[in-house]
Amino acid sequence: MGEKLAKGIIAGGMSGIFLGLFLKIIEVITEVKVYVLLLNVDYIPLLKEFSFPEPLEFLLHLIISVIVAAALFSIIKKYQWTQKQIIFRTIFISFLIGVLLYPTTVLSDRTPELTSVSALSFWLLGHLLYGWILTLFFIKKGPSR
Repeated sequence: MGEKLAKGIIAGGMSGIFLGLFLKIIEVITEVKVYVLLLNVDYIPLLKEFSFPEPLEFLLHLIISVIVAAALFSIIKKYQWTQKQIIFRTIFISFLIGVLLYPTTVLSDRTPELTSVSALSFWLLGHLLYGWILTLFFIKKGPSR
């Protein structure tokens, strides 16, 4: 359990930081509110009543990222995925998480419109990159099985 937790903390933390920085840079350059969407908790009943400072919102994002990474690493170990499976499935799952979370944008006036093609594109690209970075922590060195 210790290895899974440690790997989840490192992989989820680093990948989560990358995703946050990527979306923050996109938002600063384009003014498309994808970073706000990343930190948004307006769709969580109890949390939507509060206004959190950005560092705390980012910490919540990192906690979720660590949980996702630890869960994925546990699944990878349990089912002994090959390198190819790790790469494809981790990137696909990360993309799927992005697809499933994007509609929460309708639950807040701070986030982009659901129909914003640019927001959706940046959001999904960010999640694909997040998945790719996770794979760098999960794949073994050497030839794939």
